Amino acid sequence: MVGMNGLEIQRRLGRNLRCLRKERHLTQFQLAEKAGVSEETIKNIELCRCWVSEKPLAQLSQSLAVDVCQLFLPVDELSGYENAIAMQIRQGITQSLKLYLDTILQDFSLPGSSLSS
Repeated sequence: MVGMNGLEIQRRLGRNLRCLRKERHLTQFQLAEKAGVSEETIKNIELCRCWVSEKPLAQLSQSLAVDVCQLFLPVDELSGYENAIAMQIRQGITQSLKLYLDTILQDFSLPGSSLSS
């Protein structure tokens, strides 16, 4: 995007803050405590209800162990946290399917038919 207006920047900040917080498995309250800001501040930034000054931005980026500019960079819609959950679900389904197929194949007593070996 060539130019972004204030609301678009605010939305990106809110989305990025939420993604980074979730990737670190932090609640809004936990991040607020860690950064030394109020939970209401975190909530308002994530919901684009307010603009934040440089001091809280610096505190938040330090608490999340990222450079301030990362709070404004474009990120994929699917965060790393959500990707990790999707991967866990896929692995669980795959394992369940293998166990199910092993059980069926054992019922037929076919030699060398196990999928998990």
